[in-house]
Formats: sequence, structure tokens, C-alpha cells
Amino acid sequence: MNKWKKKQTAPIKHFKRPTLAGDGIGGRAWFFLSRAVTNIRQNIFVNIVTIGTITLALLIVSLFLLVFVNLESAAENWSERVQVTVYFDKDLSLQDQAVFRKKISAISGVSRVNYVTRDEALRRFKSRLRGQETLLEGVRAEVLPTSFEIALKRTHRDTAAVENFVSALKRIPGISEVQYGEEWVRRFNAFLNFMRLLGALLGGFLVIAVIFIVSNTIKLTIYSRRDELEVMSLVGATRFFIQAPFLLEGLIQGVAGSALSVVLLFGLYEGFLQNAGSFLTFNPAASGLCFLPQEYIAGLLLAGAVLGFIGSLTSLKRFITV
Repeated sequence: MNKWKKKQTAPIKHFKRPTLAGDGIGGRAWFFLSRAVTNIRQNIFVNIVTIGTITLALLIVSLFLLVFVNLESAAENWSERVQVTVYFDKDLSLQDQAVFRKKISAISGVSRVNYVTRDEALRRFKSRLRGQETLLEGVRAEVLPTSFEIALKRTHRDTAAVENFVSALKRIPGISEVQYGEEWVRRFNAFLNFMRLLGALLGGFLVIAVIFIVSNTIKLTIYSRRDELEVMSLVGATRFFIQAPFLLEGLIQGVAGSALSVVLLFGLYEGFLQNAGSFLTFNPAASGLCFLPQEYIAGLLLAGAVLGFIGSLTSLKRFITV
């Protein structure tokens, strides 16, 4: 009887939950990363298809981005031609030139002001009609107007800004006429706006597609391991402990897909430069064609990581509610 009582009153031992491989945040991160890699290995075909699809989607985005970056660069050069010309009926003295230059420069958006004399205007006409100089026989410099050529800052080259600038010029007394190629400016800005809109629509569509693809891939992985996840939930595993490997898996898929898309884009870019001479009449490299800047490449890698993470997160919210 005493022996039985002694057994009953013996202290109960408390067992601690085993720690993860390593201690602290680093050990937990390594454990979650190893679980994510294991998940990818166990579903290698599905993950290859997912990474390939992400690569294709981001390759389309990056290809369009490459075209847009070079178009923007070309547009920047073209936009320098957006200038306003102010004409006068008479020659201006140095004092008058200084007065008008000061008034014009006081208007917001002016980058450069250049005075063109009648003799300079005649020389320009002759250079433009080189080989047809007979058309200008008998034409004297006195019949041409003097003018100020005004270059605008980059931020003041859109249609509305140019129109406001011209309106301000016309209010200056002594100016006979103002010209700025109104139709060309409108078409140029309409083209740029169309390209920006097309890029936004295409980018938005591909973002949704990538999130959908990653989300469904993670769903397949979760579905194949639903029994294991249910047991983990029953033994007290926290939601973060269960979700973390899957979030890292989506992150890895996104980074791998974006990195492959950049590598493929660079290969296409180099291949185009090497073979463009056979079907183009100009050299793309000499014309200023360039690859994506480093900040755009970093943005693509970050975008891939974020999309992969979001895709995993959306699927986990539906399947894991512990």
C-alpha cells in the first residue's frame, strides 16, 4: 500500500518541445527555408511549370519595358525639338534683345532663348535647300523676320504646358507672331500617353496572371499534404509555423522566374544586336538602343518576389485557417 502511494506521489516530468535546428531567428529561418526547398523537390514538375510560366509572363513584361525605355529615350531626344519661335517685324537692337530675352525668360518653363537675325535665317534657308539654291535667287535677308527660338524644359513640353506658355508669350507687347508646331506636339504627346496606357494595361493583366498561377501551384502543394498539415495543426503548430515554408516557396518561385526572365531578355537583346544588320538598314547600337537600367532589373526581381509571395498568401488564406 505504501509502495502504491509512493508511485502516486512521484513528481511528474514535463517535457519541453524540441527546438528547431539552431537557436534564435537564424535557426528558424533556416528550418523554414529547408522545408520550402523540400516542398519544391517533392513537387518538382509542378514547380518547374510554375517557374516557367512566371518567367514567360515576366519576360513579356520586361520585353515591353525594354521597348518602352528605349522609346522614352528616343522621345526625350525628339521632345528637344519642341520649341517655340517668336517673330518680329524689325531688327532688334541689343537693348531690345536684352529686354525681350528678360521678359521671355521670366515665363516658367524656359530652358534656352536664342536670337536669330535675318542673315542667320537666310543662311538656314540656303542650307535646307542645298542643291536647289536657285529657288532663293533674288531673295534678300530683309524680307525675312528676326526671331527668338525658345527651348522648353522637359516638364513643360506636354500639350497643355506648351499652350499655356504660348498664351503668356502672346501677352508680351511687341511680338508679331508665335509658332510652335501645335499639331506635332499633340500627336507626339498622344503617342506617349498611348504607350503608357498600353504598358499599364499589359502589366496589370500579367500581374493578375502571375498571382493566379502561383496561388494555384501552392494550392496543389497544400492539397497533396493536407493530412500532414492537419496533424501539425492538431499537435499545436502555430499558423505562422505552417505557412512560412509555403510563403518562402512562393518567394523562391517568383525570384527564380524573374531572374530567368532577365537572363532570357538579355540573351534576346544581344542576339538582336548581333543579327539586326541583316534585316535593318541602321545599326541599333549606334542609334542609342540600350538594355534595361540596373534599377529596372532590380525592380523586376523585386516584383517577381512580391508576386510569388502574394500568390502564396492568397492560397494559404483559403486552405490554412488554424
